[in-house]
Amino acid sequence: MARLTMREAISMALREEMERDDRVFLMGEEIGVWGGTYAVTRGFLDQFGERRVRDTPIAEGVIVGAAIGAAMVGLRPVAEIMTINFAFLAMDMIVNHAAKMHYMFNGEIKVPLVIRTVGGGGRQLAATHSQTPDVVFAHFPGIKVVAPGTPADAKGLLKAAIRDEDPVFFIENALLYQVRGEVPEDEDFLVPIGVSDVKREGKDVTIVSYSRMLQTSLQAAERLAKEGIDAEVIDLRTLRPIDTRAVINSVHKTNRMVIVEEGWRAYGVGAEIAARVYELAFDHLDAPIRRVAQAEVPLPYNRRLEQMALPQVEDVVHAVKDVLYLNE
Repeated sequence: MARLTMREAISMALREEMERDDRVFLMGEEIGVWGGTYAVTRGFLDQFGERRVRDTPIAEGVIVGAAIGAAMVGLRPVAEIMTINFAFLAMDMIVNHAAKMHYMFNGEIKVPLVIRTVGGGGRQLAATHSQTPDVVFAHFPGIKVVAPGTPADAKGLLKAAIRDEDPVFFIENALLYQVRGEVPEDEDFLVPIGVSDVKREGKDVTIVSYSRMLQTSLQAAERLAKEGIDAEVIDLRTLRPIDTRAVINSVHKTNRMVIVEEGWRAYGVGAEIAARVYELAFDHLDAPIRRVAQAEVPLPYNRRLEQMALPQVEDVVHAVKDVLYLNE
């Protein structure tokens, strides 16, 4: 094990896969000479050369379109979109081509493509650069959507994504890049796509989250533990295909649930999880499900207003006490 930041874990995964398989190459804006906006690919150009680390024009549709073509002829492109907000400019390529090729051609065409991008707020980048539209991409069958919340999961899931035969939309959160954790140094360490994980066991309430909100939920669980409330924390890790087995099993045990997501509450990931739990475990619930999410406004630039709009530890603690009827 090595204690790494998430940035280091992602870099390790990319480097290991490029060394393992010469079909893997990177492409994106400023990933070569500059080393990436978040320094994930710093040093890669010197190690692998221009053939495998390709700086591109500022044209997201071209980046994804070229990557789809490369994947169709047998390469393993990892296309970086500087921020998930810019992925809207490649929406046609992502959801009408990458996601549908395999199905429309009866399995004869494969698109083993990874699209890496960065989402989330909290960096004072204003409304058009701070969104968490993960659920938009997870809506479409044919593309897998992954959003890790720990360095170990980031490494294992990215390596699994690169080796996958399907297109994978890999979402990183900018505020997680400095989070540290134990990461296996094994070059074949993989985390399976489509499997959720119990990050903290508990008996009183189930908290379901993913990406940065996993860290927020774990902090809330620690605070609740000091008050004698034992929370179980489940990390979805993958939004499509989504795995609710651990969630259902946990609700059978705790009988209460809070869902925490950074995106907007309306039509969100939390709505999907809540619907599934109501369908599959309604009789086990002793209280209505509570959802904690971002305020329904474009994210403000002002730091104080931005933090007010984003879910905080206090919001999770309050929601948990609500389902335990402790706020009355």
